[in-house]
Amino acid sequence: MPKKNIVKMYGSDQYYHIYNRGGNKIDIFREPNDYYYFLSLLKRHLSDEATFDSSGRLFAKYNDEVELIAFCLMPNHFHFLCYLKDPEGIIHLMRSVMTAYTMYFNKKYKRTGKLYEGVFLASRIDSDIYLWQVSRYIHLNPIDAGYDYQNYAYSSMEYFSGNKHADWLHNKRLVETDSDKHQYLEFVSDYQSMHQDLKFLKNVLASS
Repeated sequence: MPKKNIVKMYGSDQYYHIYNRGGNKIDIFREPNDYYYFLSLLKRHLSDEATFDSSGRLFAKYNDEVELIAFCLMPNHFHFLCYLKDPEGIIHLMRSVMTAYTMYFNKKYKRTGKLYEGVFLASRIDSDIYLWQVSRYIHLNPIDAGYDYQNYAYSSMEYFSGNKHADWLHNKRLVETDSDKHQYLEFVSDYQSMHQDLKFLKNVLASS
């Protein structure tokens, strides 16, 4: 039976929730430098700044194909909220990031073989309400692990609050104005409705 949320055809001008986890639920981030390296890969391919490998070759840029809006990296999984400008953009980005990170991880921890459970999973977001709910779910992930989601170092929450800025993160698609930002931060902290939203989304992921 095909696994749910393995999207094979993507559409342009569409939002997607992208996620994956370690094979057998192993930790794919073991220490801070692992998180930072993974984030550096996102910056490498999505920033306007040109970056080069050790041979002087320019790393591929996908910022004309896909925009990263929100993210959260947890010890054994990660979540992205993306906007596709080109249907193949997310495939190009995820292939580059996941392959490079697997090589880094396997070399560092002296292991071989696959790192992830499989190909990344994707769910298309077809309404503004669901878009905000998914982004809130992503940002509240650290709570389950006992972290303060507002100051979690490996998510985009501080970019939404205005404490951090990066040209490779396009959070303004959700919070363009100060009013939007204030409304969004209140929405994220609304624990009463959040509980039901999380329960629903976790059931969706568990059944995939």
